[in-house]
Amino acid sequence: MPSLRPLLITLLVSILLAGCAQQRQGSLYQQLGGDAGISAIVEDFTLRLADDPEIVGFFANTNIDLFVASLEQQLCETSDGPCRYDGPPMDRAHQHMGLTDAHFNAVVGHMQQALIDQGIPPGPRNQLLGRLARLHGDIMRRQ
Repeated sequence: MPSLRPLLITLLVSILLAGCAQQRQGSLYQQLGGDAGISAIVEDFTLRLADDPEIVGFFANTNIDLFVASLEQQLCETSDGPCRYDGPPMDRAHQHMGLTDAHFNAVVGHMQQALIDQGIPPGPRNQLLGRLARLHGDIMRRQ
């Protein structure tokens, strides 16, 4: 029976090297480009929402400047940046909007494309989208 020792050593070295690579890359916030990168992502994303006839109506009575600032703050905090999101909880912010899964998926698609177009590599892009996906239950909660 072959020894598992070489396999375990290889696995341990791989884990350590992956940890070192993550440290060199910095936090997700840094990988997104810090404040400037997040601002560019949010601007791109917001323009995409404005161009989507199925989504733009949800923002008819929204203070867009406040929305942009709040989203920047939320992405900064979500990506382990120095910000603290102080906007309303996601369930309260979306409770009377009547969102469907199609709306939610369209918004996710717009965020994904904004990240791609802003040059965010697949690793950090998927990491951010994964963190944002955790909000699905609160956003889609019916009250």
